[in-house]
Amino acid sequence: MARPIYVRFETPTELSDKALQLVQVAAETGKIRVGTNEVTKSSERAEAKLVVMAEDVDPVEILVHIPMLCEEKRIPYIYVAKKQRLGQSAGLSKSAASVAIVEPGDAKALLEEIAAQFPNLKK
Repeated sequence: MARPIYVRFETPTELSDKALQLVQVAAETGKIRVGTNEVTKSSERAEAKLVVMAEDVDPVEILVHIPMLCEEKRIPYIYVAKKQRLGQSAGLSKSAASVAIVEPGDAKALLEEIAAQFPNLKK
């Protein structure tokens, strides 16, 4: 299956797993925003430290603007394969198309590790 239009680079599985772990820890000890509207708002305000998006979102138009917005505001972003897993990591019983990490809480080191790898992913 072809990648959706908003997926600009391949994310290694180990990095996706770390991103899901980061979302879970930040949801418990920090502050996250869940859902594309909330992610858009926190990104526009430059509050987001990292944005995590699911690759299996339908319709794809929901997330098309997020990578451009993140690049404009210099916010690192990453992809995970399944929106269901992203929602579970955020502490929801339903799926989530995107999550913004506003305060990483106890996962500050993990956030910095993922953000440091972001420039290499885009090549």
